[in-house]
Amino acid sequence: MSSLLDKCPVFSFKELGDERGNLIVIEGNQDIPFEIKRVFYMYGSDATVVRGQHANKCSTFILINVAGTSKVRITDGNEEQIINLDKPKTGILIPPMVWKDMYDFSPDSVLLVLADTHYDGNEYIRNYDDYLKIVNSSI
Repeated sequence: MSSLLDKCPVFSFKELGDERGNLIVIEGNQDIPFEIKRVFYMYGSDATVVRGQHANKCSTFILINVAGTSKVRITDGNEEQIINLDKPKTGILIPPMVWKDMYDFSPDSVLLVLADTHYDGNEYIRNYDDYLKIVNSSI
């Protein structure tokens, strides 16, 4: 049986750069295991805000704090992990049917999200009790 971190690996992207600064390149189907179909980012949140609070039926995401820091709590209904996103070269993969909460944003936080699907509001599970019923019924 695989652990939650087996399902949700943390990526360390190659950091390029020189005296002019740093550069990180992330290419779909090369540096990450999917074609990128959607990119969005969150900023202007603070340490008291909780974002996410949902699971997706179909979408896979990579979350990267490209500036500042935040935390991500992930759970599959059985196991829970908290990941600190505190380096712009570090990201976490979140597959379908993993619940996610993003929180503890630093004032300068910019949380970048890469997704393998276009937005479809119907594939979101936004109620945690409903999520638990679904994941526990598939066991």
